[in-house]
Amino acid sequence: MKLTVVGCSGSFPSAESACSSYLVEADGFRLLLDMGNGALGELQRHCGLYDLDAIFLSHLHVDHCIDMCAYFVARYYRFDGGRCAPIPVYGPEGTEHRLTTAYADTPSASSMSEVFDFHTVKPSTFEIGPFRVHTERVRHPVEAYGIRIEHGGKVLTYSGDTGVTAALDELARDADLFLCEAAFTYGKEDIPDLHLNGREAGETAARANARHLVLTHIPPWTDPQLNAAHAREVFTGRVDLAVPGTTYEI
Repeated sequence: MKLTVVGCSGSFPSAESACSSYLVEADGFRLLLDMGNGALGELQRHCGLYDLDAIFLSHLHVDHCIDMCAYFVARYYRFDGGRCAPIPVYGPEGTEHRLTTAYADTPSASSMSEVFDFHTVKPSTFEIGPFRVHTERVRHPVEAYGIRIEHGGKVLTYSGDTGVTAALDELARDADLFLCEAAFTYGKEDIPDLHLNGREAGETAARANARHLVLTHIPPWTDPQLNAAHAREVFTGRVDLAVPGTTYEI
């Protein structure tokens, strides 16, 4: 598997990064995890506009899904070759309605389902192209999911947005790469069931026996180096900070 960081900023785009979006590739199949603010432009640095094969939306906050509205325009009004065939989109219940109302004045004014084939995510195990995936509900104010992706004997886990939860420990169990949010700063914010800080991300990776931790979804007002330092205090494996354009071979 190959992972490319498309965007990694939390809450809103920074001067250096779009919001959450991560491209996972294997066997010629391209799966995009989230498409937050600014992600669609950055994505085109790494693959063609119409080269995605499936999209997974961890939850429906705008910093994880809002560029789907722009992607709808690109697919629906494609100027060369006509309208695109529907691409599978996996998201929480109500994804189509959420995106439609974000794009149009009234739900009837849009035809999202003509270019997106919506699938409702629940805690389950299923196939997306060559990937075997397992999803679990995580701790966030809205319905949100983490995802475990397996291919060729390797494991990539993406936390989405979450507070501390045993569900994430299991999703990340023995993961080769654990892409984990760390929006909060240890000793500063302490709001349960919302986000992790760097130390909590490190503790989760340690409990899960993950091999490599990549911290992401760090807002522009948070010091990423401090979060990484806090993670390294409790996790002895490799710790990186997500950087747009970085690729990892898993």
